[in-house]
Amino acid sequence: MCLVAVGACYVDTILTTPYYPGEDDKLRATSISRRRGGNCPNSLEVLQQLMAESPSDFQVPLNLVAILPARSSVAAQQIRSAFEPHVSLEHCIYREEFEEPASSYIIKSQASGSRTIVNYNELPEMTLEEFKSIVEGLKNPTGWFHFEGRIPDVTLTCIRHLRDRLPDTRVSVEVEKPGREGLQELAQEADVVFYSKTWAQHSGYNSAEECVRKQSLLTQNASLLCCTWGQDGAVALETCTRNLVHNPAYTPSGFQVVDTIGAGDTFIAGLLYGLICKGDTWDLSQKLGMANRLAGTKVAQEGFSNLGGVLKEY
Repeated sequence: MCLVAVGACYVDTILTTPYYPGEDDKLRATSISRRRGGNCPNSLEVLQQLMAESPSDFQVPLNLVAILPARSSVAAQQIRSAFEPHVSLEHCIYREEFEEPASSYIIKSQASGSRTIVNYNELPEMTLEEFKSIVEGLKNPTGWFHFEGRIPDVTLTCIRHLRDRLPDTRVSVEVEKPGREGLQELAQEADVVFYSKTWAQHSGYNSAEECVRKQSLLTQNASLLCCTWGQDGAVALETCTRNLVHNPAYTPSGFQVVDTIGAGDTFIAGLLYGLICKGDTWDLSQKLGMANRLAGTKVAQEGFSNLGGVLKEY
């Protein structure tokens, strides 16, 4: 069994500012940092830490499928060195005619704790034929595929190909960006769905519980629906048993918001760890609690380092 995460890989440039600047304003940043980003890469970074902390657990090979610039480019080499050997990039797709990676420029406001993101990406997206070739090339194809909710039309055909080619494979999808057409169709094809608060609110839901309960009527294939709701924690619903679990956000004594970038990706990593590595040895409440604790710990620190230690504490 293996885990294959399919999504964009970005290089993030993060500027921390005292407050968010107005249009045509001039403002001095208090710090700058650069790191590898992207929803699926962030989740894999956390997952490999969790597996390293618990070698007695069922170990799952981790694979990233992403579009990268030329193999010889500085960005591609940096991304590979950041992951390998714990996460395999063997099945990434390299666009040899491009040198620049997908990039995000992020302004973090110290006053509000919010962040504004501007993306740049000229790399052509993955096609269905490329995905089919990747599936055929996997050494252990049956396992778990996790999809970032981007290019929904292509992603939908990829999931349907998996259903035909590898019917025992489990599929999870992230439904995050509000207003992006096609995400509902992705949710209807998946076994596990992760909903964001922004998508749920844009869709007219007033709480995480309302989101998963009403979505369960629209997602006949799903066995588990999850929705995060910021400071109100997260909710998960097992569709077969109707077992609904709410877990509050993890805010230990002295908690301060430091860096919210990638908190949702960290939550997904924690829940995937529970679902894949812990299986029936953890109940849904334990899995959700672990995911929330990871996300809360991540929000209270800069970046993704040392998150595997949360597993020992938990």
